[in-house]
Amino acid sequence: MPTTNHISSDERFESVRHAYRAAIKEVRTKIEILSEDFAVRHDYNPIHHMERRLKTAEGIEEKLIRYGKDVSLESAKEYIMDIAGVRVVCNFIDDVYTIADMLMSQSDLKFITKKDYIENPKPNGYRSLHLVVGVPVYLLNGCEYVPVEIQIRTVAMDFWA
Repeated sequence: MPTTNHISSDERFESVRHAYRAAIKEVRTKIEILSEDFAVRHDYNPIHHMERRLKTAEGIEEKLIRYGKDVSLESAKEYIMDIAGVRVVCNFIDDVYTIADMLMSQSDLKFITKKDYIENPKPNGYRSLHLVVGVPVYLLNGCEYVPVEIQIRTVAMDFWA
């Protein structure tokens, strides 16, 4: 049976949240630079807009309980790969894969997982490409790779979702 501590009461919680916020900033900057470079080279911007999100302590706790894991920062870091998230909304399906390929060619990102719900939609019709990458975050105590889930989808898929 998982323990039911409160993650937000752990004194390390804010420093962990800080690392995830920094990872989101890193991913957004990478995507913005790639998008601008693509626009300069091809006179077209494949990205319609971007959104970001950082799971709340309550959301993390709920997911750990649902997974049957201990409610702790250690469990959260080990089992939850979408604490930090960036959603990239593109104009067309080809743009989704172009952005994914450009991101995956970045040598400092560590590929963790890929779920292609565009090629293989969920039974309820949900479509999106989900990548989880480890992002190097340089803080005062050194470099740490922090997982960020990147959801890439079209405007139509985003509207449906």
